[in-house]
Amino acid sequence: MSRRRRATKRKTVPDPVYNSIVLTKFINRVMLNGKKTVAKTIVYGALEAFAKKVHADDPITAFDQAMDNAMPSLEVKSRRIGGATYQVPIEISPERRATMAMKWIITNARKKVGRNMIDGLAMELADCFNNQGTTIKKKDDTHRMAEANKAFAHYKW
Repeated sequence: MSRRRRATKRKTVPDPVYNSIVLTKFINRVMLNGKKTVAKTIVYGALEAFAKKVHADDPITAFDQAMDNAMPSLEVKSRRIGGATYQVPIEISPERRATMAMKWIITNARKKVGRNMIDGLAMELADCFNNQGTTIKKKDDTHRMAEANKAFAHYKW
């Protein structure tokens, strides 16, 4: 890591179909081995299937709702103080919240056995939209861990 200056954030171009920056970042997270057209096909197909599943008129608003439901607001970080390591709860920045939600959704969609990625992603997004499933369980576990360690909150800096 360079000590001279902070790395500059690059502008993300919105996707051409729904004109959403969040969806572009989601497509980039789904992408493997630089195959962006394959990732776009998967995500757009999953969005259409997801919109049919939840009976939504606009797939992008339903996607945003599913993302909001999956985003955690607290997490725990390890802090070493006086020879002991404490799990200190901290609030998460909006960029990190979105990144964590995307990562959890994609990971759990890939874990679905016997389904192709389009179906798995559509199912996981539908579960997030309905506040259930493995991604929401992961979010709840993260919040529960932060609540359990609330006594160490004064160690954050």
